[in-house]
Amino acid sequence: MSSVNFLEKLLDGMAVEWKSLGDEKYFEIANSGRKPVKASLRESGSIPYYGANNIQDYVKGYTHDGNFVLVAEDGSASLENYSIQYASGKFWANNHVHVLRGKDLVNTRFLFHYLSIVKFIPYLTGGVRAKLTKGSLVEIQVPIPCPDNPKKSLEIQAEIVRILDKFTALSSELSTELSWRKKQLKHYYFELFQFSGKTQYLKIKDCCDIKKGKTAIKKATPGEYQLVATTEERQSSSEYQFDCSAVCVPLISSRGHGVASIDRIYFQEGKFALGNILCAIIPNDGNFLSAKFLRHYLFDKKDVTLVPLMRGGANVSLTIDSLKDVEIPIPPIAEQQRIVRILDKFEELVKGLPREIKLREKQYAYYRDLLLSFPQAQAA
Repeated sequence: MSSVNFLEKLLDGMAVEWKSLGDEKYFEIANSGRKPVKASLRESGSIPYYGANNIQDYVKGYTHDGNFVLVAEDGSASLENYSIQYASGKFWANNHVHVLRGKDLVNTRFLFHYLSIVKFIPYLTGGVRAKLTKGSLVEIQVPIPCPDNPKKSLEIQAEIVRILDKFTALSSELSTELSWRKKQLKHYYFELFQFSGKTQYLKIKDCCDIKKGKTAIKKATPGEYQLVATTEERQSSSEYQFDCSAVCVPLISSRGHGVASIDRIYFQEGKFALGNILCAIIPNDGNFLSAKFLRHYLFDKKDVTLVPLMRGGANVSLTIDSLKDVEIPIPPIAEQQRIVRILDKFEELVKGLPREIKLREKQYAYYRDLLLSFPQAQAA
């Protein structure tokens, strides 16, 4: 069903008028209560402290109480998705957000959803650090269905809110589950890598071969073989360098700018190409050391075993020679396989949830556009 037909059915012949946020009959701009407080002076508590883009802290005291929409005052002239937040109950707003809500004729949650699709760029002033002044904010137009019939208008707004909130609730539930699964995974990493004093430890050079990748990532010709780079998703290459099971470790910092960091460590098997800013650690005997086990162990311990070995100024890097001397546990192969089964299961859950969240967010955006595409020709 097209958006026009959907809205026509929803409106049932009722008119739509557009009202500016400065129209005090429909909207309240409650900026007067905003109060900035430096982090060092905030008193810790349970009340959310909102800045331009998110909750920055939890404090004692509050500036507002109720249902409000928070619109960023500071932004960027290149922003397409402007920061719009919904606050409910007691909260503290600093002076980097505009605080507004609907009056008797406007559902504040409806206002939140609509402002989420507004293109704010034409209303911003300034250079790199653009601002949305109150003078510009009040010019923004919002559609009000059948304003001459308040009961019907609020029913339509409520129906739109009901549908859109279903999608935001699903995304919220999935985000909560993702957070929980990450905690579970962290717990299992901790528990499973507690080895007894009888467990053998070897240096990587004593049980593995280490080879540097040869493929120039940006110049690689796409093809049938997977190319392991420093991104989460695999790329492809027309040629391969390895045909084995290996752990692929980045040799350069994930963050650069003088900061030592490794975000990801990869497991790859079969025929694959490897970027020239990574190395492959290949167990000499898969029946003695599982490459998957080694990948899980190095990923869990990377911040205490690998990152401290990184050196350099602007370009922080890890050398193959330093990797060779890293000690790793070698429990019995059956125990390694058990650990891999458990961790693979939880990692798959953690990896799958972000994809599901993105899908739900796309669904929300689709239906939001469908439900809020009011006819501009009737603007007042």
